[in-house]
Amino acid sequence: MKKSLLVIPFSVLVHLFIINSVLYFMTPATYLAGSNVLYYNLAWLIITFSFNYYPTERRERFETNIARYFKLLGLFGLSYFALYGFKNNGVYTFEYRASVFLIICFFLTAYRSFFYWIRTKYRLYGGNFRNVVVVGRDRNLKKIRKVFDQPELGYRYKGFFDDRTSGSPTYLGKMNDSFKYILENDIDYIYCIASKLSKKELEYLVTFADNNLKKLMIIPDNKEIFSRSMSIQLYDTIPVLAMRKSPLELDYAPVIKRAFDIVFSSFVILTVLSWLTPLLFVLMKSESKGPLLFKQKRNGVNRKAFWCYKFRSMTVNKEANTAMATKNDMRVTRLGKILRKTSIDELPQFINVFLGEMSVVGPRPHMESHTEKYETSIDKYLVRHFVKPGVTGLAQIKGYRGEIIKKADIVNRIRLDIFYTESWSLGLDLSIIFSTVINAVRGEEKAY
Repeated sequence: MKKSLLVIPFSVLVHLFIINSVLYFMTPATYLAGSNVLYYNLAWLIITFSFNYYPTERRERFETNIARYFKLLGLFGLSYFALYGFKNNGVYTFEYRASVFLIICFFLTAYRSFFYWIRTKYRLYGGNFRNVVVVGRDRNLKKIRKVFDQPELGYRYKGFFDDRTSGSPTYLGKMNDSFKYILENDIDYIYCIASKLSKKELEYLVTFADNNLKKLMIIPDNKEIFSRSMSIQLYDTIPVLAMRKSPLELDYAPVIKRAFDIVFSSFVILTVLSWLTPLLFVLMKSESKGPLLFKQKRNGVNRKAFWCYKFRSMTVNKEANTAMATKNDMRVTRLGKILRKTSIDELPQFINVFLGEMSVVGPRPHMESHTEKYETSIDKYLVRHFVKPGVTGLAQIKGYRGEIIKKADIVNRIRLDIFYTESWSLGLDLSIIFSTVINAVRGEEKAY
């Protein structure tokens, strides 16, 4: 959901507030005893994360997975009463403790109901919506329309395209007309009836969506369109394949990655940049004129431009925003050669990470001029912009960094960037960081 990364942390805090408040006011003698506070909170967090409880799917309602919700409360109840079994001090009767637990369940359920109510109202008033069109038409179109026509789910159905002319008010034209319409009307999701397209047409639609930052959802048949990032979802009884769903869109991954970024970037800023910055300022001023930091507009997530920071490693020149550094580049200063060889020049980008514009690990951000060049010449280039750019990335530790000498360099870089977006895990990030440090110590062939 757009701008909704705070929904899950907020819900976690509300749930913990409810549990702790009820226990504090109704059972202070046991709540404040020893490590009981820690026990209650850890029990709730472990159980909810194990049940994958917090809502992240657009189509989820109050009644969705309600059985799992009651199982969660039941397991939390067992852990709640288990504490009294181990630490029975006789302060409160069993009946009283049971009533306290029921009060907790009441407030948790009330919040769940309120959450979905307020989300529904927000969507009814036009917030958090997605523009969608359907390419192709068969019997499934009417069924999926029933999903789109539920305003509380936040879909804005614009119509459908089909080569058979229709008198329907939602008919938008031939399937070839869809590409122009999608680009001109800010369409977010394209739903495709696979049975109405040939394999070649489906492949073209997949490529079109990837190259224009559109999410493609295929209502499948047996056309054999597969990808590593494909996932299946159910719209009523209709299976729909999401062709480009990154692990970073699932569950708690964005929260985990952002928390890691904040902790890691804060550590680097406080322990390294705090003393390295004034030292480099003195050394740089003694060698060449110009600012300490070099900033450049680069494209980030969803192709949004931001100012990317580096320690200046070149003399001030007019080609800084158009020409990449090449081997034996005369623009690089003596100090700059050291900074670039050790990748120290990249360290100010941890400020970008802290500000949320970048991540510690991700596809490296490119200059705007390079994005404009490669998005039209390299297939699926824009897929890398589904995630935040990184200070380091998988392509960089595999040797595809720096100067692009031949087309294979950028093709392989994009291939690894896409693999990263489809295969993300915290373990993969840690492995890339470790390899980056090792490569910086050893020195890299293309670090010039």
